[in-house]
Amino acid sequence: MEYSAPYIGYYIRVVALISLALGLADAARLLGVSLGAVSPIATMGLAGFVYLGIFSLVRLFAAVGLWIKASWGAVLLVGATTAELGLYLMGNPDIEMSAVGFAVRLVLLASIIIIFVLGVRVRRAQTND
Repeated sequence: MEYSAPYIGYYIRVVALISLALGLADAARLLGVSLGAVSPIATMGLAGFVYLGIFSLVRLFAAVGLWIKASWGAVLLVGATTAELGLYLMGNPDIEMSAVGFAVRLVLLASIIIIFVLGVRVRRAQTND
């Protein structure tokens, strides 16, 4: 789906920046930026480290895809966020997030759904013209 309307383009760029910030924050957790001399693998466990690495990488790629307004960026972001929230809500002990992190992920998911709806409405309006 091509996002050619200008107001949708600005909205997508904001979502891309939020996704980029969240991906970089997760990457900082992977590197153990705030842990000092403690290993992040020892803190999170191996499975938690792998999950965080996958979700961080996918979120960074999704941010790039959204920035260039490619539809695969939105698909990646929806997939990663849905999987992460699903694992967290099912009680997986390897997925850790704060209440703020949970809220940001919900906002990202809702914003991508809004982008899909706006894209469909714009395409439908262009078809009717």
